[in-house]
Amino acid sequence: MRRIFASSMALALPLFLFSSLGPASNGAETRLGPATAHAIDLFGSDEADAEAGAWPGAFWRSESGIGKAKPAGIPTSFADLAERVAPAVVSIQTRETVRFDALLTPGHPRGFGLPPMPRGPGEREFEQEGQGSGFVVSTDGYIVTNNHVVEAAEEITVRFLGGRELPAAVVGLDPKTDIALLKVEPGNEDLTTIALGDSEAIRPGDWVVAIGNPFGLEHTVTAGIVSATHRRDLSEIVPQSYHDYIQTDAAINPGNSGGPLIDLEGRVVGINTRIRAEANTLGFSVPINMAKQILPSLRAEGRATRGWLGVALQPITRDLADAFGLEQARGALVGSVFPESPAEAGGLERGDVIIAFDGERIDDVQSLRLVVAATPVDKVAKVVVIRDTEKETLRVKTGRLDDGPQMSAARGPNPPDEGFGMRVRDANAEDALRLGLEGEVEGVLVVDVDPGGPAAKSDVRPGDIIVELDRKAVADVDDLVDQLEEADRPLLLVRRGSSTLWIRLTRAG
Repeated sequence: MRRIFASSMALALPLFLFSSLGPASNGAETRLGPATAHAIDLFGSDEADAEAGAWPGAFWRSESGIGKAKPAGIPTSFADLAERVAPAVVSIQTRETVRFDALLTPGHPRGFGLPPMPRGPGEREFEQEGQGSGFVVSTDGYIVTNNHVVEAAEEITVRFLGGRELPAAVVGLDPKTDIALLKVEPGNEDLTTIALGDSEAIRPGDWVVAIGNPFGLEHTVTAGIVSATHRRDLSEIVPQSYHDYIQTDAAINPGNSGGPLIDLEGRVVGINTRIRAEANTLGFSVPINMAKQILPSLRAEGRATRGWLGVALQPITRDLADAFGLEQARGALVGSVFPESPAEAGGLERGDVIIAFDGERIDDVQSLRLVVAATPVDKVAKVVVIRDTEKETLRVKTGRLDDGPQMSAARGPNPPDEGFGMRVRDANAEDALRLGLEGEVEGVLVVDVDPGGPAAKSDVRPGDIIVELDRKAVADVDDLVDQLEEADRPLLLVRRGSSTLWIRLTRAG
């Protein structure tokens, strides 16, 4: 019996199916049943053309050779388009041995990304088989799919239109965008490829076609429109991930993961990745331009190469905008600057509000993270900030993300209510040890917060250390009390773990 396993961490779920297989040859217990996962073919042929050459390290093609369909009203058919691109779309089958302790966790096999359990009296083994989708991007056998389709697989088989099967090896994985690159060896035969388009050129309302293997039903074709672009509110699915989804109402189901979302010229504009659990017309695809940025490094190094800034960020709320004298509640607020980081070398300071990076407008934290990640390593970028209500332009040479701590986003405060509602005391060295803080601790420790008070509603938490009030250092409790006497809506800078963040309070009326 087929079982569908989906993440419950968020409302948008990966489109990956897997099930247990029948008895293994080694005598271990097994179950039999198909499973599906979604994969996407993003690499075209290795022919060099002008458009592909615009992407450093490009090894795919960008021209499909297919004339653009021009539907008048409702299209009469997508058959010609589907027939042309179908040979480049593949089914991806995975196999993995999983273990679980039947005495402790009956019905909950361990595997697909979980660490192996030690062998014991109650342990059982199963072989799990998964199935997803993918697409061929180069004639010599590079195939694009989703990371979650293949990341835990011990054996991967690619099945082409017509039934040909080839074993595949993982070349590179990037969990933060959910993109994976595979390689098969086609022998003397060149594989049919699909062109990679421009995801920035599509607009809500454009027609798109999805091809994949939902529930193991190979080469299923569905059509719909682009419902929205730049969906970035799903990034909490994976911490520190890079998501900028295309939303579509083309039918996408478990097993479509990794398959292509195609425009009317037969070019891939997205990689089908997730669905909304309670709806059947809300599908999400990774923009193909995001894949283009990392595919060369996946092929060369097995991992993604990204730019690194070295700051902790928090969103700009309306209250913070008022506190910093901003005309609009937009940009990314620097909560702290990592030592020996590109940001420190370039002159960025805590309290700066970044409003532009390398010529790109910055509206929020996620837009900055995406732009910085896409910036080539060692590039000198112009960074426009608001500092003390004045606009300044800095020059920052981006680093490589793996060279130091990641650019992190501190959790922003909730809208504040009236009053303070907190108890404090002087911070000391024991507090630093207990809270895992490095270096000397200066400021005031928040000991307790009234759950219904304004401090709690502004996201002040027990364990926070208040280090500044209205941009002035706080030395001890007496200093804090003195500064609070004249402050109705103080702006706090608090230290929380390895980050600092700004919080706006309002005194009880």
